Order: sequence, then structure tokens, then C-alpha cells
Amino acid sequence: MTTAPTDPDPTTDREQALLELLRGSGLRVTRPRLAVLGVLAEGGHLEVDEIATRVRGLLDSVSTQAVYDVLSALARVGLARRIEPAGSPARYEARTGDNHHHVVCGGCGLIADVDCVVGEAPCLEPSSPRGFVIDEAEVTFWGLCASCQANPPE
Repeated sequence: MTTAPTDPDPTTDREQALLELLRGSGLRVTRPRLAVLGVLAEGGHLEVDEIATRVRGLLDSVSTQAVYDVLSALARVGLARRIEPAGSPARYEARTGDNHHHVVCGGCGLIADVDCVVGEAPCLEPSSPRGFVIDEAEVTFWGLCASCQANPPE
């Protein structure tokens, strides 16, 4: 007796995880959302133009405005984090919910993650919270990366 072959699951484990993240956050699953989330999941601190370029490599077409809309929705539900180092365009990352900080190279603009400074989130306590309940602290350290130390920008 022969049986008809079963269709393999069309999604990889990674794609399935992204689908579950979107569904679990209450967002409708769309191809642009999956693509943007997938690009962010690859890591880094990405500018919108870089995200849009990578997404266009995955989808037939997508507008930059659609990428902004997706990033806004992902940030709103905690699946993406927007950071804005001084003098730099907004960047997005997928590492969220752990109150980590960033170090930025003043020479080349490289951004790296820095785990919480001391203790648990929020890892900094203001001297006078003025009635606020603090749930997050955002710290940006500035310096020169190893490459810029070895070859200082002129």
C-alpha cells in the first residue's frame, strides 16, 4: 500500500519562530512584518534604509514607508527597539526587554550592546524620581572602537 507523500512544512524553524512572535504579540502576520522581523533577528543596530534594502532582497517590492510602519508596529509591541544615538539616524534592533545599553564609537559610528551596568533592570536609580516609577534606564557610552584606536579618524 502506498500513501501519498505529505507536503513538508513550508516554513523553517526560524520562520515558524518569527510567525509565533508576531502572533503572540497580537500583530497580524504579513510578509513585510515577517521580512523586517527576520532582518532584525539577524542582529545589529540597523538604519531604516539598510533594513529596507535587505527586505527588498526578500520580497518583490516594499516601500520605505511600509518598512517604517512595520518598525513602528514592532516597537510598539516590544519586538523591536528604536535607539537614537546623538548625531546618528534612528536605528532598530531585535534585542528588547532586557534594559541593555549601548556603546558608540565617536570615530566610525559603530554601535555595540553593553549589558546592564549594575544589577537588574532598571540598573540605574535616579536620585529623585519625582513621583515616577522607573522601569527602564537608557545609557549610551561613547568612545573609540578598537579599529579607530588603531587608525584614528582624521
